[in-house]
Amino acid sequence: MLSIYKCSDASAVDFAAEELKRYIRMMMPEAGQVTVCYKKDAVDGFRIGLLSEFGLPDSDVEDSYMDEILYADCSEKGGIIAGNNPRAVLLSVYEYLRAQGIRWLYPGVDGEYIPDRESLSPVSFRIKPSCRYRAFANAAAASQQSSMAMIDFLPKIGMNTFMFEFRIPTHYTDSHYNHLHNQKNRPAEPVTPRTILAWKRSCESEVDRRGLMFHDVGHGFCIDAFGIDSCLSWYKSDECHIPENMRQYLAEVNGHRGFFDGVPINTNFCMSNTTARKMVARCVADYAANHENVDLLHVWLADGINNHCECEECKKKIPSDWYIDMLNDIDEEMTARELPAKIVFLSYVDIAWAPECTELKNPDRFVFMLAPFTRKYYDSIPKNGINAINPPYKRNKIFLAKTLEEYLAFYNDWRKTFHGPAFAFEYHFCWADFRDFSKLGMAKLIYDEVRLYKSMDIDGIVEDGDLRPFLPNGIQLYTLARTLFDTEISFEDIIKDYFSHLYGKDYERFIAFFERIGEVFDWKYFSELASENPRICKFYSPSAAKKLSAYGPLIEEGRELVREHFNSEIRVQTVGVRLLSHYLDLLEKTAEVMIKKAEGKDKEAAELLDAFKDEFGKRECEIEPYFNHCCYFNFLDYVVVGNSSNIDFLE
Repeated sequence: MLSIYKCSDASAVDFAAEELKRYIRMMMPEAGQVTVCYKKDAVDGFRIGLLSEFGLPDSDVEDSYMDEILYADCSEKGGIIAGNNPRAVLLSVYEYLRAQGIRWLYPGVDGEYIPDRESLSPVSFRIKPSCRYRAFANAAAASQQSSMAMIDFLPKIGMNTFMFEFRIPTHYTDSHYNHLHNQKNRPAEPVTPRTILAWKRSCESEVDRRGLMFHDVGHGFCIDAFGIDSCLSWYKSDECHIPENMRQYLAEVNGHRGFFDGVPINTNFCMSNTTARKMVARCVADYAANHENVDLLHVWLADGINNHCECEECKKKIPSDWYIDMLNDIDEEMTARELPAKIVFLSYVDIAWAPECTELKNPDRFVFMLAPFTRKYYDSIPKNGINAINPPYKRNKIFLAKTLEEYLAFYNDWRKTFHGPAFAFEYHFCWADFRDFSKLGMAKLIYDEVRLYKSMDIDGIVEDGDLRPFLPNGIQLYTLARTLFDTEISFEDIIKDYFSHLYGKDYERFIAFFERIGEVFDWKYFSELASENPRICKFYSPSAAKKLSAYGPLIEEGRELVREHFNSEIRVQTVGVRLLSHYLDLLEKTAEVMIKKAEGKDKEAAELLDAFKDEFGKRECEIEPYFNHCCYFNFLDYVVVGNSSNIDFLE
């Protein structure tokens, strides 16, 4: 019998002990009971707690709460598993279990690789993860189940943070439960903001249980402060939702103070108006006071572009300067109330340009975030350093940067005025991941970009995107997690680790097959970078059609792999191969649609797409934990028809 003793009193330590027990019992099902109890002075068995409680050093981190030290020193019968804070204790347990051979390849029990062991191996490590910010945020079409599953999955692969965008994420949740692109198979299931808020609180409880860091909100304060419900989100809305006494505070654009293009969340306020700024400051402080579980509170301006106030006072400074004034007002209000929460501010669209004359008065309150929303992803790493020179800001006449180099040039300008902690808010999993059908190209790009960001003092990533990026596998997310955890790991080691556990002894054949998918389904073409006549269509390309025409033998090769490995004694390998079978059907129909599109036969392509989304939608419930039907067909709708119900995820 093995014993686990908790030496610290924290929910994350409680959870870590139960997780250690559960997985030891699964690895060694006939090894007898594993007991768990609280015993601060235990000297044998597994002792789980804080480094300081074992007399171990923990001072070599910059921030004892934000940063982690993972520690284990264990024999076959037990030992110390510890961390410098409760979250680090849980992460240490998962790293200890990794050392015993366990892998988490997909969320849920079907995604676990559990080896059979007769005994435990000695394990010793002391790890400081490479990047502080290792996070995923809800976005896209998000179900409650997918949010809960991701929260459970993240620490198992070394991530430490979850974020909820929006006070109440109505738009993202509605997108799933309305079953866009699949209503012939699944009637819409409307959910109320009250239900969505209750679900969010449930997720927050699971975040707390694991001791994960929690980021919250982002867009919304700029309208909530004026009595306009941010639950209106990106929905086109009538201006009856604007209290008449509050209209005076909204941004004046083209002579009108109201919703920008009819969209509440895209509406800024008159930031030169000191009363309006104070109202926003109070709104933010009220939220912080009532949500003490929030570690980093994101305070962004409106979404959209070219929507800043054009009144004579606002025109005296660029939006970023007014933004800093607003942040200073927020800090003053929060300081007066003794509210400790950190505030995240960002470089994004109109405020990509750094401030010209204003600085933060209390920089210790703030964390900087680079949000390269409109960049391209294919072949994105700057070849010769950061040499872009961005043009001066022109109010409501800005361009959208298209390259990572341009965004990093903006970042360098911001760094002249703010020297505190920084991370990137990235969109690899919003739309770009669908464009690389091999999954390997994007995985390598993520690997390279994490390392590039780290070299520029960008200490990690919060990924904004689809919570179900797992068809046919999760190599892209796994690469993100393991590279953020250890920037010195090799990409080849990540690929071998993931594929060997998911596909077994023949994993190299699977890798080679995915590489061939990349040859037929040209990532450059799907990234709109290989059109042969963009005046006709971004996706007109006879040469791409010719490449795609080789899909038949490719799909048959994949189906032969599936037939050979259809059943396995290892559950996760069976699941992985069955998901590959679904993916091959997806590839086949996508190729048929895109050949017509690449040949310029738009009407035929659209007809094929309509039939494809309805037929493939019949299996949505079966593969829902792994595949986001709504987001994939949003992407394909954009490519084929040129529109999207959710354009913010596509361009």
